[in-house]
Amino acid sequence: MAVNPELVGRHFPPTAPYLVGREKVREFSRAVLATHPINLDPSAAQAAGYSDVVAPPTFAVVIQEGTLAQLLNEPGSGIELTRIVHGSQQFSYTRPIVAGDELIAQLAVESVKTLAGNALVTAVSTITDAAGEHVCTATSMLVVGGDN
Repeated sequence: MAVNPELVGRHFPPTAPYLVGREKVREFSRAVLATHPINLDPSAAQAAGYSDVVAPPTFAVVIQEGTLAQLLNEPGSGIELTRIVHGSQQFSYTRPIVAGDELIAQLAVESVKTLAGNALVTAVSTITDAAGEHVCTATSMLVVGGDN
């Protein structure tokens, strides 16, 4: 089944709030080798002007995952997990994510293009805080393999 082009322009419901935990930030930081003290030590983060430890820039993918799951589970999308390769990822921040943030994400499908028998699906997740203020936009391009 081909990817449904009617997904373009589709906005999915916001995700449930995600409370960013200090230990989760530390674990993620260690996993991606982000060893700056502001990523691991609350005192260092506070000395740098943050309320708690600061998540590495790629941490936003943890929040974005919930929105991509909505897309993958959408009936009639034509997107099957077994045929997906992550083509690219970009993050655009208004401010860093810090432990204690309560974040919500909402996905919009920006485009569906065909190239060499594959579909290129661009999905944009807008991440906001509890006050509704923009924190990050996470953009993924998924390559969905064609039927073989």
